[in-house]
Amino acid sequence: MYLSKGTTGMAAVFDLVIRNGTILDGSGEAAVDGDVAISGGKIAAVGKVSGSGREEIEAKGKLVTPGFVDIHTHYDGQATWSDRFSPSSNHGVTSVVMGNCGVGFAPCRPDHREMLLQVMEGVEEIPKPVLAEGVTWTWESFPEYLDSLSRMRYDLDCATLVPHAAVRVYVMGKRGADREPATQQDAIRMSALVKEGLEAGALGFSTSRTMIHRLTDGTLAPTITAGEEELTAIALGMKETGKGIIQLTGDDYDVAQDGVTGLAMWRRIVESSGRPLSMALFQKSRLYKEKWRLSLKFLEEAHRDGLPIRAQVSNRAVGVLMGLDCERNAFTGCPSFEKIQHLPLDQKVAEMRKPDMRARLLSEEPYDANPGKLVQLRGFEQMFLLGDPPNYTPAKDSHIAALAAQRGVPVLELAYDLMLENDGRTIFYFPANNYFDFNFDAVEAMMRHPLTFQGTGDGGAHVGTICDASLTTHMLTYWTRDRRDGEKVPLPWAVQELTSKTADFFGLKDRGYLKPGYKADVNVIDYDRLHLHAPRAVHDLPAGGKRLFQKADGYVATICGGEITYREGVATGALPGRLVRGAQAAPV
Repeated sequence: MYLSKGTTGMAAVFDLVIRNGTILDGSGEAAVDGDVAISGGKIAAVGKVSGSGREEIEAKGKLVTPGFVDIHTHYDGQATWSDRFSPSSNHGVTSVVMGNCGVGFAPCRPDHREMLLQVMEGVEEIPKPVLAEGVTWTWESFPEYLDSLSRMRYDLDCATLVPHAAVRVYVMGKRGADREPATQQDAIRMSALVKEGLEAGALGFSTSRTMIHRLTDGTLAPTITAGEEELTAIALGMKETGKGIIQLTGDDYDVAQDGVTGLAMWRRIVESSGRPLSMALFQKSRLYKEKWRLSLKFLEEAHRDGLPIRAQVSNRAVGVLMGLDCERNAFTGCPSFEKIQHLPLDQKVAEMRKPDMRARLLSEEPYDANPGKLVQLRGFEQMFLLGDPPNYTPAKDSHIAALAAQRGVPVLELAYDLMLENDGRTIFYFPANNYFDFNFDAVEAMMRHPLTFQGTGDGGAHVGTICDASLTTHMLTYWTRDRRDGEKVPLPWAVQELTSKTADFFGLKDRGYLKPGYKADVNVIDYDRLHLHAPRAVHDLPAGGKRLFQKADGYVATICGGEITYREGVATGALPGRLVRGAQAAPV
């Protein structure tokens, strides 16, 4: 048993001691063998620890790392109805930042609740019935929302950003939702609300300008076309407080003709406000698949001029998962499928095995109000079988269209038949970005750039279509150990990317390192046994809602604030996690 109660003959000096591990302290330095002692929720000693602990973990042959800090999630609703930030907490994450992409639930007037539910459902694909039953709505203002979260107890720590869409709707009502230009008075009021949120403990402000962020009826999200005057007013309000980062999800580097016009606006905003900017960066589409290089050039130019602008990147493609047990598949939106889509999986499979249903579905065309999603449904030349264990780097000639050509059958018929295999649990993998050359060369270039860090995992969002909260585990398994199609990355570097690098930029400087005085958030990992399973559907959301959940083996223990929250992936029942209010200083 790896866990013991103290050491015979020695007085307990520490709350917990992790013995004989291979320590990667989050600094990027090489691993060292030794012990980690914890007292009062803090790291007390690292190295050769002579005193015993009330509990001890034998970690010989295991990695000991800081807990992972995920700075891009959407647990805004889940944080109000659940004490667990699953699936992130199942992948070594001990701190999350939510409220990204400009969406969230505060501030919110009672008569605007329906509107914000619709925005979250459309942008982040969390079903409205789940949100309607789950979100507690014990607040109106953003400070009241934080007060509500502060009364909760969690399996990890959470912090949040002030979401632009909520602020815009609060001030402008339907005008804001309809993306009408803000008046000067509107902008002043929005700025005041963001300042109020920062003073109450938000880590920053978030917004979105990507055309893919739409409501279910195809309407663009409230923030997409907000003007520079509005955004500048908000940023200047942030300057007055001296607090907070700006988080941007956008398409500006894609759609601007010269690739930098939109980013030039953000440079002006950062120059005038002095507030740090974190922008999401992907290889966005086949048409613009090289534009990410212009964004890296933009980062470099800003850095040379002393501007704090960085990019959040992913260590794999954002993978849209499709199948009968997922939210979408090639027949979603077809009239005949709409009649059976809410049936239990076994009944759905039984219906689709009937010859008349097969004939009808194969003759129908899908419909979705979001053109981006509609392209994905039958993008068979960019769609693969995910498999178990999941394969996130499929070969070019293994996409569904290629398989159909090899077998001499119509591609839609092959997709239909494959969907019914494994009792309807087959999952198709559609890399929505970062994989247009059928390799991770672009991902690697973005990921290794010194002005980027790990983000965009979207934990808590896209519950039936994407399961990328496992990016932390994928970083360790694929990039440092299992990669066969290119160079591996150094393990100390990978751990730093998941810990101190994200924590430091977002102002959580009290964590991310295994050094005395830092918060005792720790992972003990059996590196050789670390393994990702394929995602599977589980029904554990409010209103019986379904989501995709991905299990990982190899996390021997996850520790938050000095308490063991997970052992071998199983929750212990400990809930030491709390709301983090505002930036946290590094230990002196």
